[in-house]
Amino acid sequence: MAMRTTFMVQTFEVHRKRLRPGARDVTPTESGALKRAEAIAGRMPGAAALRIVADDETGELESVTILGTFGEIPEDFAEQISGG
Repeated sequence: MAMRTTFMVQTFEVHRKRLRPGARDVTPTESGALKRAEAIAGRMPGAAALRIVADDETGELESVTILGTFGEIPEDFAEQISGG
């Protein structure tokens, strides 16, 4: 079972006065994800940098870690990504 780590930026936009997920962008490094999320948050309501570890063969998620958040993100974002 080979595990693959992916770094991703999740943006947030306002729709009908509520924050909702926007575009996702994969980055090659953790520092790249953090820098990109911070930069995007200057143009959008908010962004989060994530580290996702999944089984390379099955795609099954092992873990999702929030590396950093910038600007506004939904209050329950951490619960949403952890499945709780």
